[in-house]
Formats: sequence, structure tokens, C-alpha cells
Amino acid sequence: MMRAPGKSSRTLAMATAGMLCLVLAGCADESSASSSSGADSLKGDTVKIMVGGLDKVIYLPAVLTQQLGYFEQEGVTVKLLTEPAGVQATTALISGDVQGVVGFYDHTLDLQVKGKQVESVVQLAQTPGEVEVVSKEAASSLTSPKDFKGKKLGVTGLGSSTDFLTKYLAVKNGVPVSDVTPVAVGAGQTFVTALQKGSIDGGMTTDPTVAQILAKDLGKVLVDMRTPDGSKAALGGLYPSSSLYMNTNWVNSHKDTVQKLANAMVKTLKWMSEHSPEEIAAEMPADYAKGGGKELYIKSIESTLPMFTKDGVMPADGPRTVHDVLKSFNPNLKSATVDLEKTYTTEFVKKTGS
Repeated sequence: MMRAPGKSSRTLAMATAGMLCLVLAGCADESSASSSSGADSLKGDTVKIMVGGLDKVIYLPAVLTQQLGYFEQEGVTVKLLTEPAGVQATTALISGDVQGVVGFYDHTLDLQVKGKQVESVVQLAQTPGEVEVVSKEAASSLTSPKDFKGKKLGVTGLGSSTDFLTKYLAVKNGVPVSDVTPVAVGAGQTFVTALQKGSIDGGMTTDPTVAQILAKDLGKVLVDMRTPDGSKAALGGLYPSSSLYMNTNWVNSHKDTVQKLANAMVKTLKWMSEHSPEEIAAEMPADYAKGGGKELYIKSIESTLPMFTKDGVMPADGPRTVHDVLKSFNPNLKSATVDLEKTYTTEFVKKTGS
């Protein structure tokens, strides 16, 4: 913070300006029309939820729930905020800046061994929805994860789920983690630009970025984990990913609010299962299709739809698969005991009646 001269008027002006900057920064990434401030985020039924990329199709149910008005119907005011990678969203949750995260379930395991108790309360997806792509220039030397050694591989952020999955694919295919070179490039246009410029040889990303890369003929798919079959082939089973996860203590002390969130999100999952990609796209913010156009956005939704659950319930074998994947490369999990039953709950989704 700048040191101000001793005049009270200037100090007051600086404090006011600083507060205004914070307010504007907080509003810049909000998708909700709610005007509730951070100070009252724990009052009543106002909840702040950080999403690891609002425009990513893998997190589509969060925005769609708001677009369909289901949060409002349940009587809960939700403010959706965005971060480019799930690891930053998790940091916001642990620090208390938000009450929930829509991000990958695997962070709940990683956090438990670090002494933080977080749990998935609505399981939005049963597969990662991630795709490993390779640039046209690197395609001849990077034909599978066996060729990861010495290659620059894009991930949304270091310590993110894309980082986790990249390391697992390497280890599974005989490449030590020490030989993997992850490069944090975010998602969307920053990922595409990195691929175009050769800053990365390939990387892990999601739709609509995948659809844009293929449409522009910038690269091709190496590993596709958008479908249950693709997840099983790459990871050995269903890999629950996108979820609403929250601090367990907060869940236990705000059960009525969590139930409302679960009711709304499960209603959305059911709605998605009964509607076409075109109908889903029509409900989403128009600017989400700006990267590649409406038709490409619809195609992105169509390619990704198989990853979502219809009821928000955790797949029976999912937590074990996630644990096995993380344990294969994460030294923290190799020697630690993880209580998987504490990483998720079905208490709320099973009361939704859908």
C-alpha cells in the first residue's frame, strides 16, 4: 500500500479510491445481477460461488442454472465469479472470499491431505471433459502421452486439474513426472495463441477451445476424455470432475442454503438431459459463442454433454478412480490416508426428488 502524507483529506480520498477499485474489481468477473456486497455474503441466502472459467462448457451447468432462473426460484441469491483455473478458485474458497466453487472434485482429495476439509455437494460431471491436443507442427513427434518427455505441455495453471491429469497420463505411459514440462497458459484464446506461436507443443483444454482449435486446423486430438468411454480408456474408470464443492464446516452450518443450491443445480442437470444442444446454447449468454460463432458453440456443447450427470449424484466408483490417479504421481497422496467418504456427500442431491 502507498504511504500517504499526513493530511487527513488526502488519506480519506485514497481510502475511498482504494475501496472503489476493490468494488470495481469484484464486479468485473461477476455474472450475477445481484447487488449484494461481500460483507453480506453470509447473510440470508446470498452465496458467492467461484467458477474455474465461466465460459467453459465443462462448467456450463452453473451459468445455465442462473440463466434458467432456478436459483431465484429456490429463493437463494447467487453471485457467480470467475477465475481462469480451478486452483485459484480453490484458494478463494479456503481464504473465505467465496462460499463455494464450481470446479474439479479432485481438489477435495488434495486439500484433505493438506488439512482442509472440503466436500462436493453436487456432482455435475462423471468424466473430466478434458482433451489433450497437439499442434500441427508437433504432431509428428507427439503421437501419444508416451512422447510427453521434453515437450512443452499447456495446462490452465500449475496445481490445476489439467496439471494433475497431464502428469497422470505421463506416468501411466512410462514418462516420469520430472520429465514433464507443464506450461501455465490458461484457457480460451490464451491457450490457442500459445499453441499457434509454439509456446506449447500441445496441452489439455476443454470446449469451446477444443472446437476452435479443430475448426482453425491448428492441431488435433490426442486423448479425448469428454465421454464415459474416453474417461475409462484414459484413466481406468469414470473420473468425477465438475462439481459444486464447499467447506464442510460451512455446509454443516448452512444446510438449508446448500439444499436450495442442490435443488436448483439438479433441476438444471435434468433439464439439460431433456433438451438439445441448440436449446441449451440458446439459454446461455450470447457472448459465450463469440470465440467461434454460434454453430461452433453448439457443437462444443454437443461434444461435452456426455460428461454430465443427470441427478448430481457421485458415481459409485468415481472417488476411487480419482484417488488412484492422484496417488500415481502426487507424493502427498502416496503416503497419506484419504477418507474418500468425507470428500463428497449425496445428502442434498438425494433430497431433491428428481
